Amino acid sequence: MNTMTMPAQYLSFMLGQEMFAIGILAVREILEYAGVTPVPQMPACISGVINLRGTAVPVLDLARRLERAPSPIGKRTCIIVVEVDSGDDGAFVIGILVDAVNAVLDIPPAEIEPAPSFGAQVRAELLQGIGKVDGRFVLLLNVQHVVAASELAALAEGGALAQAS
Repeated sequence: MNTMTMPAQYLSFMLGQEMFAIGILAVREILEYAGVTPVPQMPACISGVINLRGTAVPVLDLARRLERAPSPIGKRTCIIVVEVDSGDDGAFVIGILVDAVNAVLDIPPAEIEPAPSFGAQVRAELLQGIGKVDGRFVLLLNVQHVVAASELAALAEGGALAQAS
């Protein structure tokens, strides 16, 4: 089996009633939600920070980042900790707040459609594509673009984002 036909793996999760997924290679770990510490003067999409083994890691509220109402915290609420390439400076670590983590999905490239340029409920530049799994659509987020908005880049410059080690 060559790399063009090998399925790619994605971590699927829920945000409201919609299923999203991100490439598994960006995921460092999944944490049960145990609260975040608010930080003054952060962008609205940053819920605060968590202490991850002695390192302050910012937490992005994905619902707010996608310009939706914040989701209520529930029993299945999780923080997906991802490591994202920040260009020449290496990588940084950030948590993504989601309603529930589902499963790792194998999605063959043939089952992934390009992101629509209009009409989607998520801005096209934040989508990698739309996958089909068991007759259901899964919005595949481009984690690099989701966490690399100008306000997040400013946080990285200010040293508020944890550097990957």
